[in-house]
Amino acid sequence: MAETPAAANVSDSADRISHATYTSVSSAISRAKQAAADVGINTNDLHTHEFSEEYFQGRTSFAFELTGLDSATSIGEIEEALEQLNGVKARIVYTSNMAWISANRGVDISALVGIFKHYGIEANLTDSSLRRRMAWSDVEEGRYRRSRRQHRRKHLAQQHFLHKQALEEEKQLEYLRKSGFLDGAEQRFVHKEPTDVLFTARNLITRWRLFASAFLTIPVIVICYMPSLQFNYWQWFVALLSFPVVTYGAYPFHRSFIGGLRRGMSALDGASSVAITLAYLWSLALIIFTDVGKISYRSDSELFAIKLAAFENGALFFDVACVMTFFLLAGRIFVRKSRASLPVELSQYKPVPNSTVIVVKKLRNNGKSIEQEVPIQKLNVGDDIIVPAGAIIPVDGVVIGGSAIIDACVLGLGKIATKVNGKVYAGCVNGEKALKIRVVATGHRTWLAAVYRWVAISSINQDHSDALATKTASFLVPTAIAIAFTDFSLWALATNNVNQAFATALAVLGCVAPVALAVSASVAMRQGIENAARKGVLIRDAQTVRRLDQVDTIIFNRVGALSEGEMTVETVTAGRGENPDLVLRVAGVLTLESDHPVSRALVRAARELRDSSSNSSIPGWIEVSQIEVDELGNFTGLIELPVKDSEGHVENRSVEAKLWRPRNLSDLQGRLAAAAVSDGTPIVVRWKGKDRGVITLHDEAKPDATSSVDALEAMGIETMMLSRDTYPVARRYGDSVGVSHVLAGIQPGQKEQTVRSVHNHGAAVAMVGDDSVDGCFRVASVGVMVGAMTSLPNPSHLEDTAADVVLLDGKTSPIPWLFSGARRMNRLIQSNFLFAWLYNGIAIAAACLGLLHPMLATVLMLASSLLIEFRSTLSRTF
Repeated sequence: MAETPAAANVSDSADRISHATYTSVSSAISRAKQAAADVGINTNDLHTHEFSEEYFQGRTSFAFELTGLDSATSIGEIEEALEQLNGVKARIVYTSNMAWISANRGVDISALVGIFKHYGIEANLTDSSLRRRMAWSDVEEGRYRRSRRQHRRKHLAQQHFLHKQALEEEKQLEYLRKSGFLDGAEQRFVHKEPTDVLFTARNLITRWRLFASAFLTIPVIVICYMPSLQFNYWQWFVALLSFPVVTYGAYPFHRSFIGGLRRGMSALDGASSVAITLAYLWSLALIIFTDVGKISYRSDSELFAIKLAAFENGALFFDVACVMTFFLLAGRIFVRKSRASLPVELSQYKPVPNSTVIVVKKLRNNGKSIEQEVPIQKLNVGDDIIVPAGAIIPVDGVVIGGSAIIDACVLGLGKIATKVNGKVYAGCVNGEKALKIRVVATGHRTWLAAVYRWVAISSINQDHSDALATKTASFLVPTAIAIAFTDFSLWALATNNVNQAFATALAVLGCVAPVALAVSASVAMRQGIENAARKGVLIRDAQTVRRLDQVDTIIFNRVGALSEGEMTVETVTAGRGENPDLVLRVAGVLTLESDHPVSRALVRAARELRDSSSNSSIPGWIEVSQIEVDELGNFTGLIELPVKDSEGHVENRSVEAKLWRPRNLSDLQGRLAAAAVSDGTPIVVRWKGKDRGVITLHDEAKPDATSSVDALEAMGIETMMLSRDTYPVARRYGDSVGVSHVLAGIQPGQKEQTVRSVHNHGAAVAMVGDDSVDGCFRVASVGVMVGAMTSLPNPSHLEDTAADVVLLDGKTSPIPWLFSGARRMNRLIQSNFLFAWLYNGIAIAAACLGLLHPMLATVLMLASSLLIEFRSTLSRTF
């Protein structure tokens, strides 16, 4: 039988599609082979059984002792000559006259020695290399044979797997071709929005569903409320127009209602689903079984009032079913678009996995720098990259070339001016000039990734809280259905008018708004927490916000919270007959390995004194050993000092030295006691059981510390300062920043107990400090870490901190804003709850009394939900 033109066209179209598919796959395979070749993989060898002997031989290393290497200038040339041999990698160390060579096992040693001889150098294998080669020769032979057998087995298994995989792909391709998947336009991958178990499935609420419902709802409304346009059998036409709306348009709500019934739960949109279904079925029953379906029937509907006369002979509610569906769809889409999602915003600043960056590398042989385009996944710590102007910085690093103003809004840090030795972070947008950056952290080790993980965990915690609120609100759905059924029964018995009774019951189902009750707290809380994160303030969960509202006392740790962190040595007061320079040098030696601000200041001052002093009685280097730090933060160790013996000879002896801080005025006497309370932070230096001097250190308060403390005091929050200093010194510092109370002489091991004691006296305590008071965060009502990006050793520690609130920056100005925002958010949530309950109670009562038309009930339901959403967005000012 001859082939028809249509069949011929279909056949030609299928051939063209098959040819295009084959061409596309072939092109992809070619690109993959080329990419493999670029990284040194020969794909042709993967399909052969025989490999070169070098493939199985493995690699080994050699160490040569060189004689005659008189100049370092020829090292690069010799290394290049050696590496011209197949598989050879060579490194020559001039200072030790050694050559380290890595090569294939079968390399000819004489060839390597010949190259050295060509440059006038005698090369001899070291004894360890000779012994290793003799001892492992048999082992390597066995390894060589096992390698060949293992590869042969792997090759056969790989061939079998690839053959099986090719058959499966061919079957899948044939299935897709038969099912028409490859017909028509190009294949597209559509991003599906995540479903939300708290509400109706979001991916089902689409714009097309909304547009289709609106297109059919408009003529239904016009015909129902304009009697002049009602023609013969208009009611049947309206029923036909309404059917797609209540089925296709309202399908997401019906689906959630049925899914809730299957799980023994109440969907939030369950009452609306029941109302839409009953409104349509009731109206359809009236058309079929009563006079409403006659040709001469005309309707005079009311929009927002119940007209009792209209229900005597029956009333149609197709308009209510369509309008309720349209409003629900429009409201859900509007709310979904208005809610900001911080994880989505942060993901936009993440480096694209397959993107590349320019890496600057220096060649060893000639010292020249070259630029290479390298994938971001292959960046290593220590690499130097170039970030052009306007590009997103893909790593955390340090600027080693250029200067620019970067946009760090993704981390809540605003605009940052950076230059050489300045820090930059992944996700920040470079300014108008290119920067050369040395990589410090990549991928999940960056601060952007750490903040993203924190926000994700916070979102999960918030989901648990939202689920509880939704479960509570869902009880309103069966309650509303029971009230509607009771209302219908009472109205039907009292008036003997089932149409009017149904109208009041439908109004009950239409006005109830469990969604408004469910989102009263969740949306406001989520918006507030995410907005705080946009400003660099990370809040753990909703419970933290509630506890912040209850805080009435704040304890600041002086170092890290109120002070700048960088300290300087102000004075050195030596005891009678003691050398002040030696006192400072001993303090620097004992604190050499500590990262505390006090230790850094002492070490820096001691080094400056050593470099500038001409006193020969103090050795240039003081030996120290057995350094220990006790629970009070005191340093002890053995140091070698010049000591005079009984005959007056000076010799170095090991003595026990200690560095400690006085707690009160009774710890010292005389001039040392006066120095300890004069000014600054006192440090006492002792050796051989005698206090030799007092070093006072000074640190400036943060520029915004005073204004922050004043703002907290104005809010009625009592402020305290925790310090290791004696009371006069701590009180003086507290007065400079405006703190009301000072807790002085508190050693590091006693800080937790001190915070707990304040808490046990009935105060709701918020502890503010850096990572050094992490233990205090656990015993306080709320722990607030300041300056996480400077105090934490790396971003991964952010997940392990006990702090409930983390300030990425070191400023204290966000702290008053944090507490005032928490109070404002809690007031907003409470008012949302009150409004939602009042609305539902008043609306249901009005509907039961017959004062609420079903159409007006639908409008009020949507208006209440949107009002709650609008009020919740006010928390963005948190």
